[in-house]
Amino acid sequence: MLAKSKMCLLRYSLFLIVFCLMICICFRVLSSIGFAKKTGDVSELQIGVKFKPKTCEFKAHKGDRIKVHYRGKLTDGTVFDSSFERGDPFEFELGSGQVIKGWDQGLLGACVGEKRKLKIPAKLGYGEQGSPPTIPGGATLIFDTELIAVNGKPTVGEEEDEDEDDTSGDDEL
Repeated sequence: MLAKSKMCLLRYSLFLIVFCLMICICFRVLSSIGFAKKTGDVSELQIGVKFKPKTCEFKAHKGDRIKVHYRGKLTDGTVFDSSFERGDPFEFELGSGQVIKGWDQGLLGACVGEKRKLKIPAKLGYGEQGSPPTIPGGATLIFDTELIAVNGKPTVGEEEDEDEDDTSGDDEL
């Protein structure tokens, strides 16, 4: 009888340990999902194509020198930088580490004239340290981008786009 009681107690203890572990795992998964949805944070790079030209003569590849117009925002909508407002697109070599990793990855394969919305997790942005005072540590970044030129080749026959106040689709990717 004593052996049977010990066996029941052992089974019950094992059940409680497994049950508690499962609860902890479920809580961890559900809390991270709930937090990401609530704050707009993402854990992986999200690329949303907002506009793609009918023809794509020039695509951005690693090593290309590209010009990009952008508007950078935090998840609460605060704009921290915008080349649209300055009227001066940013130029850099794609894939060379001159910009945050989210840009190097998120603009690969874009066509000249293409508009993308990039949702960049902190690990592909400015990390846990941020870029004070405008970008807090651990911030997910949202960039509305437009590829202006690849290796100096602009969109064929396209006039410069003055639609810099376009906020359509800000809530969606």
